[in-house]
Amino acid sequence: MSTVAHARSHAMTHAWRGAVAGIVGGVVFGIVMATTGMLSTVAMLVGSNDAVIGGVVHLAISAVFGVVFGLLAGVIGDRMWSVMAAGLVYGLALWVIGGLVLMPAFLGMPLFPMGEMSMWSLFGHALFGLVAGATLYGLSRNEA
Repeated sequence: MSTVAHARSHAMTHAWRGAVAGIVGGVVFGIVMATTGMLSTVAMLVGSNDAVIGGVVHLAISAVFGVVFGLLAGVIGDRMWSVMAAGLVYGLALWVIGGLVLMPAFLGMPLFPMGEMSMWSLFGHALFGLVAGATLYGLSRNEA
């Protein structure tokens, strides 16, 4: 196998592991969102206010962000504490970029909102990162 093909193979492996990790993290974060009423706000991104649609949108976003996480952290996926720390940092970065900037901007709301929902969002994004990290570790360890 050529070096390029080998690199592509590793990237694809990291990407699919990341997608799975993102979905698992998204499900856990989605539970937080469902209990705090945030899924209706996510649904507004596609012109709805239905929590079920918000859940589907949230999981799709989680899968995409999971792929990015897998590509970034896949090479350390077999080191538990490293990938967990990377997941936490990634989740916190997503909170700032997504929760405090992009989502409010897309919805025509003020940027950097601070309040009870923002704190729940912080908790959920941190939880997403930790669960995605743990899942990526489990997938990497099981196939190593």
